[in-house]
Amino acid sequence: MAMVAQQHRESSSGSIGRHLDSGKYVRYTAEQVEALERVYAECPKPSSLRRQQLIRECPILSNIDPKQIKVWFQNRRCREKQRKEASRLQTVNRKLSAMNKLLMEENDRLQKQVSQLVCENGYMRQQLQTASVATTDASCDSVATTPQHSLRDANNPAGLLSIAEETLAEFLSKATGTAVDWVQMPGMKPGPDSVGIFAISQSCSGVAARACGLVSLEPTKIAEILKDRPSWFRDCRSLEVFTMFPAGNGGTIELVYTQTYAPTTLAPARDFWTLRYTTSLDNGSLVVCERSLSGSGAGPNAAAAAQFVRAEMLPSGYLIRPCEGGGSIIHIVDHLNLEAWSVPEVLRPLYESSKVVAQKMTIAALRYIRQIAQETSGEVVYGLGRQPAVLRTFSQRLNRGFNDAVNGFNDDGWSLMNCDGAEDVIIALNSTKNLSTTSNPANSLAFVGGVLCAKASMLLQNVPPAVLVRFLREHRSEWADFNVDAYSAASLKAGSYAYPGMRPTRFTGSQIIMPLGHTIEHEEVLEVIRLEGHSLPQEDAFASRDIHLLQICSGIDENAVGACSELVFAPIDEMFPDDAPLLPSGFRIIPLDSKTCDAKDSLTTHRTLDLTSSLEVGPATNNAAGDAPSSHNYRSVLTIAFQFPFDSSLQDNVATMARQYVRSVISSVQRVAMAISPAGLSPAVGPKLSPGSPEALTLAHWICQSYSYHLGAELLRSDSLGGDSVLKHLWSHQDAILCCSLKSLPVFVFANQAGLDMLETTLVALQDITLDKIFDESGRKALCADFAKLMQQGFTYLPGGICMSTMGRHVSYEQAIAWKVLAADESTLHCLAFSFVNWSFV
Repeated sequence: MAMVAQQHRESSSGSIGRHLDSGKYVRYTAEQVEALERVYAECPKPSSLRRQQLIRECPILSNIDPKQIKVWFQNRRCREKQRKEASRLQTVNRKLSAMNKLLMEENDRLQKQVSQLVCENGYMRQQLQTASVATTDASCDSVATTPQHSLRDANNPAGLLSIAEETLAEFLSKATGTAVDWVQMPGMKPGPDSVGIFAISQSCSGVAARACGLVSLEPTKIAEILKDRPSWFRDCRSLEVFTMFPAGNGGTIELVYTQTYAPTTLAPARDFWTLRYTTSLDNGSLVVCERSLSGSGAGPNAAAAAQFVRAEMLPSGYLIRPCEGGGSIIHIVDHLNLEAWSVPEVLRPLYESSKVVAQKMTIAALRYIRQIAQETSGEVVYGLGRQPAVLRTFSQRLNRGFNDAVNGFNDDGWSLMNCDGAEDVIIALNSTKNLSTTSNPANSLAFVGGVLCAKASMLLQNVPPAVLVRFLREHRSEWADFNVDAYSAASLKAGSYAYPGMRPTRFTGSQIIMPLGHTIEHEEVLEVIRLEGHSLPQEDAFASRDIHLLQICSGIDENAVGACSELVFAPIDEMFPDDAPLLPSGFRIIPLDSKTCDAKDSLTTHRTLDLTSSLEVGPATNNAAGDAPSSHNYRSVLTIAFQFPFDSSLQDNVATMARQYVRSVISSVQRVAMAISPAGLSPAVGPKLSPGSPEALTLAHWICQSYSYHLGAELLRSDSLGGDSVLKHLWSHQDAILCCSLKSLPVFVFANQAGLDMLETTLVALQDITLDKIFDESGRKALCADFAKLMQQGFTYLPGGICMSTMGRHVSYEQAIAWKVLAADESTLHCLAFSFVNWSFV
């Protein structure tokens, strides 16, 4: 009996081996197996010299044929691989079972939704058949039986518990029921490689998004992560729990005040005053649901809350169910009313889009949890030996610093500098800015003057945001000024505030991208950029002039519907310390997607959309900016923000430099957008028209036809007068062509590329330039003397002279031609056109 037990023990320990020569099985003693296991544990590699040494040093293995030992190790490796593969297959099987359960539940929900729609369809048919019988009575009954939202007393725990239970019921009906008509998120097809199943609302109040997926974390850990909204929701500025008390069923109720960032400089930020309810269900699921409370609610600072517009959160939250064998199935619902009426009409699609909410909140939450789960399991490997948490903190700090610059909240110390509302570039100052770090206060950097931010927003059309961001990332020399980057980097290093022009450095044009890490679906990339610079001859040739930037790039997938594209960067020391101070700058491009789309909107393909003419808060109008884009005419909003440290003695110099630099960047981005636009010449970077102007193509025809009518000559070549080519050739004409309005104070409404270059301005700032500002005294006198002749005969020639650009530079021209631009009927005067021949900077 003992012999049988020993043989069983030896067999279970892997003590059977096949002799290579005879093919017979060989049995090993328990001591031999134990010795072989020790050798294998220390040296698992078969070609290890250390293994051979250990075998020779072990007396109990000395009488075994080396070939037999080799076979034992081979069998041992095979059994280990089999165990690992079996464990992996079990894990995959558990995940597939959980996903199959999730898909079955989703199928059941869809079947319920279909049944509900069938019933509603039958009911509507019945109502249509009997509509002529009792129309008045039916309408009265519907009013009488419409359920009203029951108001609860939010000042006592009993009232809050009632609101919490009601919120829980409504949330569950959205997460697993048919309370919302969900449709599949465009471009997010479920599959083996998908993060989860995503849906957006259709024809419901507000905007809503839903996600469900499998995550290899425990429910309590997931709830902890999701409740910490600032850690994963990049637009969340702050979240403060004012009151927390236990509910009678073992859950907790919290009163939460949340502030979110505004994505652009054109609309105020949003805040929420909500009730958050955390509880467990009878089936073991964990629920965190939340909804807005009526009233303005409290806040940490009444003055700070005045900068926000109070938005509404309809019942939303997270349903987390544990899976057998580990992991959880999570359902996420975000349902918001962002008060779109309070933003400029051109931005309303951004606040009325469920796709934007899905990308920013719902999908971001699920991706973040999956990211944490993979980092916890060790599946993610980052560069330069950095821990995932450190790189994630860098990414959050870059985004938060950029959002702070774009929003410029007063309670953060920001104030506007001489802003009269007419400037295209906003200059904001922060004299209290302290780039402190939490881990090492000694590395904090407080500037003597503070930080200056130059920012602007503009409308782009027919330019894919992902393509534009990729180009800006890969071709930095096309838009950036190396001396400005050098100034920011030097200021961060040693408190040096040298004006950029004082220490010029030659940029070699070479940039090296060193990746640090990326998210699981590569939708966000963190990297270090090294810009190679050479010293000028009079400087130390051995002194390094290289600049290092910490950069994050996101939204580079063209198929991600509603996704925001960003390129945010900050100068950083070449040693790249974990607690390095950061001063982020960059670009944000947000696609605009209207709720409705009509065939007539295809007429807007060549229409120039004027952003400034649409900044009217009020009822929607039928102007071009409010039209929904067609499939070939999509719009997006570009927001630019650049931060510069400054000394108080150089504040005005730095402000002037910042304004000019941002205008230069805007002009460069517009040229890039025109080059990469699928439509060739993008109307967004072509002529900029006043609110009452016709389409850009029509105006181009009017300019050329009026020139020919008055002067008897052609402005463009005869082969350039057909179809859309008129606008393109006028835009690229060598002479500076400008059009001004006929107001009491004429302002420019159109300029071709040469005209913009001559004035050193951008399409954004063109309408802020008046006609009298560009002429010197003699030029104004000449124009006034010939103005009557111009209006009488339709044209006049102005002698050569000097005009001024918006940057104060002198521009000489040989001759200027002015003529009246007539509408199609050749009787209506539309505007005045000027052509400056052979202009150049003096």
